[in-house]
Amino acid sequence: MEILQTIWNALTSENEILLNILSIPMLFIELTLTLLLFTTLLNISFSKKQGIIYILCNSLVAIITSYFIPSPFNTFINIMAFPILIYFILKTNALKAILAEITIYTVMFLIVTPLISIYTFVFNVTSLEVSVIPAHKILYSVILYTILFLVYIILKLTKFHITFFDRFDHFSYNLLIINFVVGIIAIFLQAYVEFLYIDYIPSLIIILSLVVLLVYFFISLYSLFRTSKLEQTEQLLEEEKMYNKTLNTLHDNIRGFKHDFNNIVQAIGGYVTTNNIDGLKLYYRDLLKDCQINNNLAVLNPELINNPAIYSLLADKYYKAEELNIQINLEVFVDLNNLNIKTYELTRILGILLDNAIEASSKCENKVINITFRKDKSNKILIIIQNTYINKDINIDRIFEKGYTSKEDNANDENSKNHGLGLWEVRKYLRKHTNLDLFTTKNEDFFTQQFEIYDN
Repeated sequence: MEILQTIWNALTSENEILLNILSIPMLFIELTLTLLLFTTLLNISFSKKQGIIYILCNSLVAIITSYFIPSPFNTFINIMAFPILIYFILKTNALKAILAEITIYTVMFLIVTPLISIYTFVFNVTSLEVSVIPAHKILYSVILYTILFLVYIILKLTKFHITFFDRFDHFSYNLLIINFVVGIIAIFLQAYVEFLYIDYIPSLIIILSLVVLLVYFFISLYSLFRTSKLEQTEQLLEEEKMYNKTLNTLHDNIRGFKHDFNNIVQAIGGYVTTNNIDGLKLYYRDLLKDCQINNNLAVLNPELINNPAIYSLLADKYYKAEELNIQINLEVFVDLNNLNIKTYELTRILGILLDNAIEASSKCENKVINITFRKDKSNKILIIIQNTYINKDINIDRIFEKGYTSKEDNANDENSKNHGLGLWEVRKYLRKHTNLDLFTTKNEDFFTQQFEIYDN
């Protein structure tokens, strides 16, 4: 009986040692539940190993900061560490890592604020007593964790995911990250101040204050989202203009072929009648070039090149090459919306490689660029850009060096400079990602850049 009385006294009175013991399993439970919540909401996949490493690292940071960093700085460090651990351990992007933290703090606020008010009212205790008396701490935590688990189950069953943030362009993406960081700091400071005075400020005022702050924050996000949608609409209009230009050119070429069809047949008949096979071969070669132009224009179609940014880039480079009388042969055999690389990074890399190819082939008598998007046998995406070039002595081992110019190889040839332009920037992207590769080769006819994208 005395033992039970001792246990009861330990549970119903302030007991820092017992609270410290209880805090460790509670921390693991809370981290597990929040991990399940934000990964479900943001549709982030992770392995069992990644989940365990994340929980252990986050727990370690929380324990170290609670013992060695004074309040409220320990809380602030935990807030900063949260998205960093998500980014590096769960291998997600920076936006989702920050959004995960905002999501969890929003969910916790919406649950904890009314729950603590109801709990203190029902049991006639202060919020301080809930945090320092083990019995109240345990009961309150059990209720909280049960609610969090139920929310997770509901999200899992309804398959509710937040995905619209994935559609932001590069500028809006960076602006969104800044907005999130500032929002997190503002909400944290407001919540911390109000937590300190929770026993002196009416619950309604606390809830109203944080709700207003959250509403203002999400309104700013909505405004940013609407701005991004307008930019996307503008991009789609530009794509439509480019496509209309392609259709007009294709229509004019087909009309020209239709008008000249009889003349073409008569010319072929003349070669056949005189048995002039050499002349027929030469005539056929010229005719094939005109047919290839129409084939390329047919490929330059948003339904085939189904990524608006890549379509706009390819269309722009196509017409730029056409003005320089460069023949572009384009083949697309992959879904350009299903590549394991950010569209912004891909368009940067493609733009540099295509600009170099156009510059190099424009100096040649035979101006040709071949562009192919395809998969190999291992399902790896290959983007192959071949172009004719003059300088056969170009040093393919040095073209990625920053500042590399033709003077280092050939003072009278500017072609090597053209191939080196911007390639050091491409190398920066290759070093950032383990699933990207670029192989450079050359032969007597073509200079070739083979850009490879792996699934992992």
